[in-house]
Amino acid sequence: MSRDAEQPTPDAWLHPRWRGWSRAWRYLLAGTTGAVAWLGQGVVVSAEAHPVPHADTVAAVMMLDLVLGAVALALLPLRRRYPLAVACVTTALTAVSVASVGAATFAVVSLATWRRRRWTVATVVVWTAATVYSTFVHLPRLLGTAEPTLTHLGDVALGIAVVAIVLATGHGIATRRALVASLHARAQAAEREQALAAEVAREAERTRIAREMHDVLAHRISLVALHAGALSYREDLTRAQVVETAETIASAAHAALAELRDVLGVLRDPLRPDEVAPPQPTLAELPALLAEARDTGADVRLDTGGLDPVALDAAAGRDAPGALAVSASRSAFRIVQEALTNARRHAPRQPVEVRIAGTPGEHLDVEVRNRAFATAAAGHRPGVGLVGLTERATLAGGTLEHGYQGDGTFLVHARLPWPA
Repeated sequence: MSRDAEQPTPDAWLHPRWRGWSRAWRYLLAGTTGAVAWLGQGVVVSAEAHPVPHADTVAAVMMLDLVLGAVALALLPLRRRYPLAVACVTTALTAVSVASVGAATFAVVSLATWRRRRWTVATVVVWTAATVYSTFVHLPRLLGTAEPTLTHLGDVALGIAVVAIVLATGHGIATRRALVASLHARAQAAEREQALAAEVAREAERTRIAREMHDVLAHRISLVALHAGALSYREDLTRAQVVETAETIASAAHAALAELRDVLGVLRDPLRPDEVAPPQPTLAELPALLAEARDTGADVRLDTGGLDPVALDAAAGRDAPGALAVSASRSAFRIVQEALTNARRHAPRQPVEVRIAGTPGEHLDVEVRNRAFATAAAGHRPGVGLVGLTERATLAGGTLEHGYQGDGTFLVHARLPWPA
């Protein structure tokens, strides 16, 4: 990633605005450092014997030193708005005011957190000039003594070493703040991604539940509706036939409730995460499904092309070579179930042909064809059931096509993967 593409660190992290004690102790440390330096210089100056006129000048200079230190300390609140100016002014004051050392050090550390090369060079130049002037001009006049040149050069070198340490400290603080900001941003991004992943998982689970509930309930409720409709217009039924039909309706309703509980049982209780979900129907239940459809009076014909649905499902359970995956077997069952429901709803009493064929290593074909009414072919719009079947086939790695054919039939054709 290029530097231009990197997200800049927020200023609130690199240059936080301190409040309360966090701000007070920093100013207190800068003021205390300057006061200690001023007192140390006062002790050194007092140890020297000065003539009376010179002593008065020394006292005035010392008082001016203290006043300039207070001025430097008062400039520190402006360092965020004018970091370079405050650092250079406070550093320049150290040429004649040792009491300004604490404020100057604090200002230079603050400036270094900006990590600007030009600002750093300008500060080093001012600091070096102030150190040279203080060492070669100010202190000799104040003390009234002359030190060897080699000693003065050592003091200048020490001053340059100090400013290097101060700048390195500022850069280290800035690096640490940038790292903390980066970690904070990553933590927030991780939280957002986790929340998004949880939301996607919830949506996927809702979709899966809706698909399962539609596949299960649509089949059973269509049976209830079919028999209830027969009771509403058939007046020639005997008492025994009415009782038999009512029992069929009750049986379908109870079966719908049972299967609804099975579908909801797929959702594991969060308090019992290790509970095993009930198995979902596969091709092994296909004969029972077709028998149930025939019991309602539907003419359903099955063509397996020599394949045994029960054997296919058993092979899938053993993971034998050429076995049909459980997901594909389940999808094939749901496709047939939904197609029979649609045939019963839109073309009642019409023959339905179910064909299952395929070869291991290639694919499994599932076809359901029924005679459709002409009016239905003209105005029918696919509902959510066919949409759900298409999604099932796609998730299983296959395809599904449906539509009215030229011979007046409605065809649902699914092709699912069948590994060798």
